[in-house]
Amino acid sequence: MAFVSAVAFTVAWRQNKALVGDRGIAPAKILLDKAQERGKMKRQRRLDCREQTSSTTRATITDVTVASRLRRIFQWKKLPRRIGEAIDENPLLVNCRERLWDRSDSMDHPAISLLWLAKDRTSLNPWLDGIAIAGILLSIVVFGLGAANVPIVLALWICQRSLMTVGGPFYAFGWEPLLAEVLFHTLFLVPFWSLNPIAKVPVPVLVQWTVRWMLFRIMLGAGLIKLRSGDAKWKDLTAMNYFYETQPVPNPLSRHFHRMPGWWHKQEVLVNHFVELIAPWLLILPGLPVQLRRLGGTIQLIFQSILICSGNFSFLNWLTMIPAIMCLDDALVGRMFSPAMQQAAVFAVATSRPSILRQIVSVTFFGVILQLSRPVVRNLMSTKQIMNSCYDPLQLINTYGAFGTVEEERLEFVISAATSFDDDWIEYDFKVKRGNVNEKPRWISPYHYRIDWQMWVASTLHTIERSPWLYSFMIRLLQQDPDVLNLLRRNPFPDVQYQPKYIRIDMYKYKFHDGKPMEKSPPYWDRVFVRQVYPRQGAASLDSLQAEIGIA
Repeated sequence: MAFVSAVAFTVAWRQNKALVGDRGIAPAKILLDKAQERGKMKRQRRLDCREQTSSTTRATITDVTVASRLRRIFQWKKLPRRIGEAIDENPLLVNCRERLWDRSDSMDHPAISLLWLAKDRTSLNPWLDGIAIAGILLSIVVFGLGAANVPIVLALWICQRSLMTVGGPFYAFGWEPLLAEVLFHTLFLVPFWSLNPIAKVPVPVLVQWTVRWMLFRIMLGAGLIKLRSGDAKWKDLTAMNYFYETQPVPNPLSRHFHRMPGWWHKQEVLVNHFVELIAPWLLILPGLPVQLRRLGGTIQLIFQSILICSGNFSFLNWLTMIPAIMCLDDALVGRMFSPAMQQAAVFAVATSRPSILRQIVSVTFFGVILQLSRPVVRNLMSTKQIMNSCYDPLQLINTYGAFGTVEEERLEFVISAATSFDDDWIEYDFKVKRGNVNEKPRWISPYHYRIDWQMWVASTLHTIERSPWLYSFMIRLLQQDPDVLNLLRRNPFPDVQYQPKYIRIDMYKYKFHDGKPMEKSPPYWDRVFVRQVYPRQGAASLDSLQAEIGIA
């Protein structure tokens, strides 16, 4: 957990200023301002509703006795409303609720973020750096000690939620809420204060089951979405014929996986369906022998390892391994540690018992997870399943899924610019996104280049109108913004006297190059021009782009 969170916060530290910073592609200030406006509207609607309700009932409660008042307060079905009324009578509590709960994102989830503490929202870069660095340092502490406690994990969860709130399209992938969910579950796995790497009490059994339930949701959701997405390739077993070539960020082994024979790819799809649709039941069915539980966890660990070898999928696979490890028993995992540490752990657990408070917290947490899982289960059972969404305000329990559809062709947006219409057009090279046909794929997992992944998503939509952040991206490129240019492999216009004035986006189709015998210096990719995406003709200038998004 510490390793994955350290990687995630390192990605944030190195990239977020360019993505969501003060002059970023999708500035955090805009999202915070919108969230604050929603909070004010909710607050006003609630106060108006309370005023109307109180005016109609004021005459009927003047003669109520003290006993009847107490009965009204403790009517459980009306308790949330009574608490709300009590809050509305206190201006301080009203302001606190508006800041902590009413302010929400576009999906009406509370916009939890440390960035609300910033006095000047036009200067959020230090806050973005501070949150990311705090996450890195705390992760290093946990990794170095081999232990964590509730305050540290809670701080990590708050840091992750703070960045998710303002991440916009660059945090719109399943591994972001999954990291937050893993961190939240970890709160109930670690001691409150102790940082002793040898646990004094065993992990609560009920919390172990919630972690297994998390892994079950991840894998079953991924399997079901493939069958329900309408993509026939998952049913006729041809999906893997295309997957390795068209995946977001291939690695050096992807081409070798792609070149396996057709019968092999069919077996891969069958194995995928088994791992995602059948094997997850070994994780949660009660009464199964420990050997089957261990087998279920081992299958998922091997599967995630294969995915890591086949492509760069951010830290998703590494993160999924964490709940999979929880499915293994101590006898198996203990072999990773020295005999002395194993004996010390066994002795510590054998001579201690969890406190009553810890047991109460575990039971309460288990009950909360069951309650929050009800809409998630309905989503899994629905033929209109939605992946990577949540149903509770704090996004504690989420639905997951990946690659419900597989592209048959690798279409890429290629951005190029020129100093004038008569000059040569120069392409912008990204760090891992496909562009230069001679550029070989790189190993980056578990690291993640958000702009490269988002460019792949935009290309699958075939138009930039569904990826409005691209307008701002092109504006920053023409402005030669240093932070945004750092997201790229290099700046193609380093000379201050030779600056880009016009920009365009073309679409190309890429395929792995089929090498020929005795071919010297073959390209890694073959590509064919498809069409100009933006603008449809000519080129865009800084003024035309700013007019497109309404900047005077």
